[in-house]
Amino acid sequence: MIRDTVKAAQIAAMKARDKDRTAATRSILAKIKDKDIELRTKDGAPDDDVMVTDVLQKMAKQRRESIEMFESGGRDELAAAEKMELAVIEEFLPAQLSDAETAALIDGIKTELGATSMKDMGPVMGELKKRHGTEIDMSKASALVKAALS
Repeated sequence: MIRDTVKAAQIAAMKARDKDRTAATRSILAKIKDKDIELRTKDGAPDDDVMVTDVLQKMAKQRRESIEMFESGGRDELAAAEKMELAVIEEFLPAQLSDAETAALIDGIKTELGATSMKDMGPVMGELKKRHGTEIDMSKASALVKAALS
């Protein structure tokens, strides 16, 4: 389980006295705990690895956006800190599919659903997320679906 891997990495970072890595793993575990609490009130809880992967993907997206903003604002020291956190987060994410592999999956789903126009983007994205949500960066997939349907 990914959660156990993150916990083990936190313990290793604490033993190595790596403050940056310890802080990053604590941040990950805190977000996972927040999601656990949020899901307590919901009826169907998703698979633990799927939920943890979703949390990690959101955290990675936030870090990428922050890096972009900090670099455009000339705050390189803050961008460097975010890059370090992003590197730690990406260690725990499952391997992501390439753009070519994602495009092939989109074409298959598009054919299966009979999608032909932008009106069909929602169902295609929903099916793609349901089947391959942990393997694909959905923000990149959105652009690929738009290109495939236009």
